[in-house]
Amino acid sequence: QVQLVESGGGLVQAGGSLRLSCAASGRTFSFSSYAMGWFRQAPGKEREFVAAISWSGGRIYYADSVEGRFTISRDNAKSTVYLQMSSLQPEDTGVYYCSLKVRGIWEYWGQGTQVTVSS
Repeated sequence: QVQLVESGGGLVQAGGSLRLSCAASGRTFSFSSYAMGWFRQAPGKEREFVAAISWSGGRIYYADSVEGRFTISRDNAKSTVYLQMSSLQPEDTGVYYCSLKVRGIWEYWGQGTQVTVSS
């Protein structure tokens, strides 16, 4: 079993920055073996992909809406993945979730952290 715990959300003004963290743990779990991703869900909308990073960090993907503003990274020694968010806009508001991919499926999810961007 894998547990994912997000942190770092909050209220920020438009143009501001936040850094989200997602700490992974599990009894027989090797964090460095898995791709990780960030997703978000705005009120009344479906959950959407934000960013993903391969197990080594060598491959990174972003949604078009965040490309150039958000940066995903990971520290395998700390079993943690990060999402640095800059130039935040009100449309970035939502609950942000991290997820771990197993055999091509986003299998495990955190409980989410709220990000609110005021205009």
